[in-house]
Amino acid sequence: MHPVMKEKIGVSLRGITKCYGELRVSDGIDLDIFEGEFLTLLGSSGSGKTTLMRIVAGLEFCDSGTVLLQGRDVTHLPPRQRNVGMVFQQYSLFPHMTVAENISYGLNIRGWKSADAARRVKEMLEMVRLPEVVGRYPHQLSGGQQQRVALARALASSPQVLMLDEPLGALDLKLRKQLQVELKRIHREAGTTFLFVTHDQDEALSMSDRVAVLRSGRIEQIGGTREIYETPQTPYVADFIGEVTLLPCMRAADGRALVKGTTYEVPVPSNVAAAQFDLVVRPEHVLLSASAQADAAPARVAEVHFEGGSSIVQVTLDAGPALKARILGMPDLSTRAGAPVWVRISGASVGLADS
Repeated sequence: MHPVMKEKIGVSLRGITKCYGELRVSDGIDLDIFEGEFLTLLGSSGSGKTTLMRIVAGLEFCDSGTVLLQGRDVTHLPPRQRNVGMVFQQYSLFPHMTVAENISYGLNIRGWKSADAARRVKEMLEMVRLPEVVGRYPHQLSGGQQQRVALARALASSPQVLMLDEPLGALDLKLRKQLQVELKRIHREAGTTFLFVTHDQDEALSMSDRVAVLRSGRIEQIGGTREIYETPQTPYVADFIGEVTLLPCMRAADGRALVKGTTYEVPVPSNVAAAQFDLVVRPEHVLLSASAQADAAPARVAEVHFEGGSSIVQVTLDAGPALKARILGMPDLSTRAGAPVWVRISGASVGLADS
């Protein structure tokens, strides 16, 4: 987490509402973003994340509510009066300009002297580790290089907030992974507040200080990446973030919990006091063994999916419910489809009280 995060609020949204006809895409949203923070708006298509970012940028105006940048009310101001930067999935570089001309374009409009602008271009290209492309044109760059140049251009004028709308979405998976690391490094070095928009859960968890999960124009949950993943507050967040199985449970007389419809008992999560709850079970919470173990239930392997460094093993308890377990590497013969196994759920799982 960035060291300045809790000292000052960079962006404050209060009661943001936006409608397109009868469709409400922002529904009374309140949100504070700290200076220097990397905050991600995460949600499925139509959740309102891009609209909210565009309202912060001034590309859209809210129907009601207030937008504050460093305490200044910018609700009705155009983008040029907000001191914000934007990077899109489409790189939007000027094809007839060199890299240096692209990066210095905004500086020239702001009246920078040519020597100062040239010095800033050099600084930005060093930050994104592309000093050698200064005289090239966009068509002479790879997609990853173009995106880093677009990032350098957006940061050149020292915006208060840099907004990134799915900037890695057009890149192949390997390059996206590389640029995720680069983008986090650039954020750390620049110290600028980043507002990032994505529908990719892995991307959000690997890069962000905090994540705001949006659903139907509202913030379903906001918190640190581990908090969002390990302690989801609603079934929607639990299901949206990573692989999960929700097991309906009820407390047993011995203080443990019984998975409904089975005789299988599991540890009661410390975060719920309700008599009935859903147990949030991630693949890493499911432990498999080839022989009977204490607190384990008999099951059978249904499917195995190899994912490179690990495998997802789907198992079905003899009593009915299906679970997913993650194991390193390729499964051995004892965890192939059809094999009998024993399943134990670790005490790391959390619960969601029945509504």
